[in-house]
Amino acid sequence: MGNKKYKRIVVKVGSSTITHSVGKLNLTMIDNIVRQLVDLKNKGKEVILVTSGAIGAGMGELGCEKRPKLIPKQQAMAAIGQGLLIGVYNRLLREYGEKGAQVLLTSSDLEDRDRYLNAFNTLITLLEYGVIPIVNENDTVATNEIKFGDNDTLSARVASLAEADVLLNLSDVEGLYKGDPSKATESLEIIHKVEQITPEIESLAGSNKGSEVSIGGMTTKIEAAKAAVDSGIIMVIGPGYRKNVIVDLVNMLENEEEYNLGTTFLPSKGCLSKRKQWLSFNVPICGSITVDRGAEEALVNKGKSLLPGGVKEVNGVFSTGGLVKILNEDGREIGKGLVDYSSAEIEKIKGHHSSEIFSILGYINQEEVIHRRNMVIGG
Repeated sequence: MGNKKYKRIVVKVGSSTITHSVGKLNLTMIDNIVRQLVDLKNKGKEVILVTSGAIGAGMGELGCEKRPKLIPKQQAMAAIGQGLLIGVYNRLLREYGEKGAQVLLTSSDLEDRDRYLNAFNTLITLLEYGVIPIVNENDTVATNEIKFGDNDTLSARVASLAEADVLLNLSDVEGLYKGDPSKATESLEIIHKVEQITPEIESLAGSNKGSEVSIGGMTTKIEAAKAAVDSGIIMVIGPGYRKNVIVDLVNMLENEEEYNLGTTFLPSKGCLSKRKQWLSFNVPICGSITVDRGAEEALVNKGKSLLPGGVKEVNGVFSTGGLVKILNEDGREIGKGLVDYSSAEIEKIKGHHSSEIFSILGYINQEEVIHRRNMVIGG
């Protein structure tokens, strides 16, 4: 094989990596991370950053040395710190000639079909604009029920959502150790490659706790790894404090050298992406769209999106973001997809050119009724 190129990379940095022990932002570390992201982008990569640190930044601003336990206090810290955090990222990105965009999510955003679709479209559009999305949990409105866990789980969900090739989870440790590093009297061996997450691997995770400004630990990272590899995504836990760790990890993976930095979790071969699984098996069908011969040919054989001009009939009542069957003129199902318009809207624009959508509806969500990336052909 050799020299596989990974196009879309999600990098997650935790609070412990980008804040000092007293909570204030570690500008040297953030600059180091931003410079590496820009370097990857200069190589033609698409990069998404998932960052913690808003609560830590708020703690530093108010002079708090311990993370508050009450959710309202955490939310207040996040409200103070989020602006500081994104401001630092954007200022540094501009110095290197790049732009960042703030994306705040909660888990419920990715469980609701409509908001899931909106989040996906926004991320992909930002990448198409050449902007680096900077994702964080929306701590200001998050509650105990929708907490991700120091963004470890969030990073895996974002990687799956964006159909990333690689998730780099940067931490304040070298990787997954064979033992408890806090109790070791001498250096412990790092597990550099994990091909299957066994109960033994999961038991090792419990020995590594989070720091004062983070709420995660190795347990949440293993959970994130499970979600990533199930989505066909390689995940690496690596030392965020190492100077060129992001670039070094990508080079290690692409050159398929010996895994000698961090802990790499490999997905099983041939697995369907989590997103495609979600589309295919987990979302209820809420209607169907019948397409003409030309649209069928474009969808099945040319990998195209479904435009309004190719729609002949709309069956069922559904909202934007709903999953519908795509039928050919003979009534045979040729695929499924998430719609960018409701059934009532599609009824109005069917048979028309995309350029006419605005004049018919008075607004335009997308030029497509179903974009190719939100579609599974063949069931």
